[in-house]
Amino acid sequence: MTAVSVGPGFLLLEDGTLFHGRLHGEPPLEGAEVVFTTNMTGYQEVFSDPSYRGQIVVMTAPQIGNYGVNLEDPESSRAQVAGVVVRELSATYSNWRADGDLLSWLTGAGVPILEDIDTRRLTKHLRSAGVMRGILGRGETPSPEVVAQLESCPSMEGLDLATVVSTGESYEWGDANAPHHIVAYDFGIKRNILRLFEKTNCRVTIVPAETPAKDVLAMHPDGVFLSNGPGDPDAVTYAPETVRELANSGIPMFGICLGHQLIGLAFGGATTKMPYGHRGGNHPVLDVATGRVLITSQNHGFSVKGDDTGIPGAPELEVTHVNLNDKSVEGLRHRTLPVFAVQYHPEAAPGPHDAQPLFRQFLQSVEAGPKAR
Repeated sequence: MTAVSVGPGFLLLEDGTLFHGRLHGEPPLEGAEVVFTTNMTGYQEVFSDPSYRGQIVVMTAPQIGNYGVNLEDPESSRAQVAGVVVRELSATYSNWRADGDLLSWLTGAGVPILEDIDTRRLTKHLRSAGVMRGILGRGETPSPEVVAQLESCPSMEGLDLATVVSTGESYEWGDANAPHHIVAYDFGIKRNILRLFEKTNCRVTIVPAETPAKDVLAMHPDGVFLSNGPGDPDAVTYAPETVRELANSGIPMFGICLGHQLIGLAFGGATTKMPYGHRGGNHPVLDVATGRVLITSQNHGFSVKGDDTGIPGAPELEVTHVNLNDKSVEGLRHRTLPVFAVQYHPEAAPGPHDAQPLFRQFLQSVEAGPKAR
């Protein structure tokens, strides 16, 4: 384990609530949205998920780091979170796949960890008051400079972070001779999505978030995928028109998380900021058509407005899935075009895997070919 500076530290929330603990690493002097996730495992996947960009993540599991980190499981090339808050950071790790310890991996990426925090109390506070901005600091008492930095931190509402995490240029993934070609918009794409496409005999061209529809159509793809990503979907102003143009071409389209929200916006729906969002690996979702309940992995702070009866302003869309905890929209599809999307993560790694068959459903649509209006 690499030596890292450690000492008294704190988390200050924008409502003035202060949590004291031990801080590992040097915190950047900037605020971030504080959120919690109920994942019991998969912390490396959480911390490397681009959808967590700009957020301090509170882990509700009592001990983190006990199985280390490895080179195969990250969902991106680096740790993406602004900070991590835990009850206990394991001093040792044991796993045959491990290449190193969590602390060194995070601090090596400039991500501080605050431990010895009553994460149960903190989570209950965020559940009742709602997610809010916060800042990590060293010492016992926030300085005026720290308070000023927190006050200047922008709200997540209105932030387009998709262009921040998106690839700068297109690249390829998978077997170049695979029978199906998918163009994937990178709004913060997770690597396991690409792995699953590769397993279903697809080669993928990953394109930047702002790629025009005409450039994608010129690639003659068999399908278009809209990825997950961070920030406010309303701020991704360049995407809905592109999504609508591609969908109207008849090319099969599949969206996950932010991609789900952008399809909702493209066809007249609206999105809203949730009180504390859905983050974790245990969210029950109802398949409206079959009555089947899926246990899903989720990570989002915004949702498409609507319920199981429909999406206001978007008569062309029908709701396919709803969250059983709060009845929010978890899935939608177009009534006539081969377009569908889900708010949760069927590519979840380490799991649950209840929803992985959605990739097969998309492939069936791809194999059927474009569909005219």
